[in-house]
Amino acid sequence: MILHHHVAHPSNYHFILDEPDKCSPIQFLVLMVPVAPQQVDARNAIRSTWGNESSVQGKAVLTLFLVGLTRGPEAQQQLEEESRQHRDLVQSNFVDSYFNLTIKTMVIMDWLATRCPQAIFSMKVDSDMYINVENLMSLLLAPNTPRQNYITGFLMWNQNVIRDKKSKYYVSEELYPESKYPTYVLGVGYVFSNDLPKKIVEASKDMKPFNIEDAYVGTCLKRLGIKPSRAPDPSQFRTYMKDSKGHNLSKVITTIARSPKQIIEFWQKVKRHK
Repeated sequence: MILHHHVAHPSNYHFILDEPDKCSPIQFLVLMVPVAPQQVDARNAIRSTWGNESSVQGKAVLTLFLVGLTRGPEAQQQLEEESRQHRDLVQSNFVDSYFNLTIKTMVIMDWLATRCPQAIFSMKVDSDMYINVENLMSLLLAPNTPRQNYITGFLMWNQNVIRDKKSKYYVSEELYPESKYPTYVLGVGYVFSNDLPKKIVEASKDMKPFNIEDAYVGTCLKRLGIKPSRAPDPSQFRTYMKDSKGHNLSKVITTIARSPKQIIEFWQKVKRHK
């Protein structure tokens, strides 16, 4: 009998750097940022802007960075030094590459499920994102925002599975037989009630991993019978801003920044407009 060893399932990995006590006291919202070990500039831009907000509208907020393996002992030493300085790094022993983004996301889910189960909401947010935590908090504190089985962001409907082997988004029929993905939330930044990580990790035991991490999370949710929710104001979850003048920025929850420098610029603009 051949055992299918599902590499994406987080139980195959362990944490090298961990911050297991960050969630006592209980956090309301945990922002988990997958980032490559060498992307120090991205981490520092976030630390000096939205990642620095530990209390928003009276609710505790925590930002952590998740990295995979470094490219050698010297890089590892630098990372450990950074970890001692900031205490906001979680490192797991998978190879940090584009094809392992699904593993990275599942390891984030595992960390939330095992280290932070009491948090109310979490968010997976890419390292090139500007987040308006104030607007995000207003959404989460709205009376009609569910606190269970809830996930929202930029919704992707009716997406075809790419079968062209030359594409970096290629997924084989063996890994995902259907021709379309279920509705999923674009991976740049999605927010979810914190009961979901444990359920997603469970569902992933039976789901073959493929490298489109956000669509993979969508297939796990479909297995659980959970549909992503449309945001009350979908325009708050943006990809790129055509016009990033202050007044637009002050309304969004997420938008992609083109560089760590732009994250800082966006943040300063919004602060100035207050």
